[in-house]
Amino acid sequence: MAPGGQRSVIIHRADKITGPWEGKIGLQDKGVAQGGLIDTPDGRWFAYLFRDYGAVGRIPYLVPVKWVDGWPVIGDENGKVPMELDLPASKGLIPGIVASDEFTRTKGQQALPLVWQWNHNPVNELWSVTARKGYLRLTTGRIDTSLLLARNTLTQRTVGPTSSGTTSIDVSHMKDGDFAGITLLQRNYGVLGVKIEGNKKLLVMINASDNKPVVAATVPLDQHVVHLKATCDFTNKKDVADFFYSLDGKTWTPIGTQLKMAYTIPHFMGYRYGLFNYATKSTGGYADFDYFRITN
Repeated sequence: MAPGGQRSVIIHRADKITGPWEGKIGLQDKGVAQGGLIDTPDGRWFAYLFRDYGAVGRIPYLVPVKWVDGWPVIGDENGKVPMELDLPASKGLIPGIVASDEFTRTKGQQALPLVWQWNHNPVNELWSVTARKGYLRLTTGRIDTSLLLARNTLTQRTVGPTSSGTTSIDVSHMKDGDFAGITLLQRNYGVLGVKIEGNKKLLVMINASDNKPVVAATVPLDQHVVHLKATCDFTNKKDVADFFYSLDGKTWTPIGTQLKMAYTIPHFMGYRYGLFNYATKSTGGYADFDYFRITN
């Protein structure tokens, strides 16, 4: 990529590995680049590439390819990346790169589909989708001081231009000092969760927009089950997020401050929705998540 320019696809070809080689620019549009060629069983060709797009991260692109005079010609008839393709819906194991999950498993079903990824290598004995039917259980196993250090945070990527992630959490078996809930995970993260302080339960929203976690709101909670939601707006790289809670799963109340999301080099990833539970005082408490629903 030239200084002040954009990512481009450069193609070189030769009849043998030792050359001679000739090359040319294969695509210059929207910064979509850096990938490879794939073909389908019915003879179609595509370039599988990506585009940097701010806090949502790197967006995968399938770009049609035609072969002309021995060169792959990438893009539509104008050499541009089409924003929509006429392709059949996937019938594979995972129809999309994100998916809602009710955490209900039948015998033989995969415990966690590949839309889910752990933030660190998981401690497998401390999570379960079978300990309580229809729930994801996250149990604490060590003391941590922040979300970024916590183990067993279960994540899915965010998607644009807008999306939301919603969960419901049962906190009745959490211990003093435990903190569990939903996050938008990056170095400059946002969190909405339930913190146990003695015999009290508090809804806590933390905003780390400036790489410094700030408690932006605390609300007393007088029940064991609460619904939590994070909404993202990546439209035209707006890159902002808001958090909400509901006591009944129907009426939503905003909480805390708006998160300004940023793609940072230390984490080098787009923002991810995450479900977390970590201990700050003693281990062994657990939180039960009833569902995760993603909409866009």
